[in-house]
Amino acid sequence: MKPMELILTRKSVRTFDGRNLSAEDREKLQAYMANIRNPYGIPVKFVWLDAGEHGLSSPVIQGEHLYIAGKVQKGEHCEEAFGYSFEQLVLYAWSLGIGTTWIGGTMNRELFEKAAKVQDNELMPIVTPVGYPSGEKSEVDVKLRNHVHGDERLPAEELFFEGDFSTSLRDREDCLETVRWAPTAANMQPCRIVKCGNRYHLYEKHMPGYRPDALWDVQKIDMGIALCHLMSIAGGTCEIADPGIAVPEGTEYIATVRVQ
Repeated sequence: MKPMELILTRKSVRTFDGRNLSAEDREKLQAYMANIRNPYGIPVKFVWLDAGEHGLSSPVIQGEHLYIAGKVQKGEHCEEAFGYSFEQLVLYAWSLGIGTTWIGGTMNRELFEKAAKVQDNELMPIVTPVGYPSGEKSEVDVKLRNHVHGDERLPAEELFFEGDFSTSLRDREDCLETVRWAPTAANMQPCRIVKCGNRYHLYEKHMPGYRPDALWDVQKIDMGIALCHLMSIAGGTCEIADPGIAVPEGTEYIATVRVQ
């Protein structure tokens, strides 16, 4: 599949068919994980976790045998780097017919962190089960997706702007459509983009409950996912260069993508 199709067809999978991941698919994932990079140059480590061996589970997941945990060293932009790299893994897995879903809260974090051997200088914000999707979704899976309105997204005019935050972007660009459909925590869609010429300025709209003193900002992980989608389609280079545009209250500049 081409990147656009891959991004728009991929959905969270919480119900698996119980089959073990084939040796071939596991080898492909392992090789891909070893070469994932992000624009921040911050390494993200991926760790295989056997559910049975470590007693791992999640109340919203059914039929899984394996998880992959992501770890990143604490530091500036580590959340964005993590989101960018983890989404690359998720999309590649989907290209192989392997299902995933982002799990940050519905798990025994202490148990998962122990299994992943998380160090004091590391964060393990997210894990995902990996396996083959079941033909039928569990009742919990259906309820959760309905609860977060997983098949819905905000309209483009509320997310994308031209020149400043007062003018909605008229053009429906493919790269922005993939940002609109990017997975986000609780489907809150914090990403806002202001396009100025050949530059896309990305901003995080802080949602209710935002805590600047939290161990990590889950919405910055969402911003990394958005950045991954944008650059997968538009290409370009990523830079941190705040253009000084007046922003609405509770909105924070994140990064800029400059295309040719």
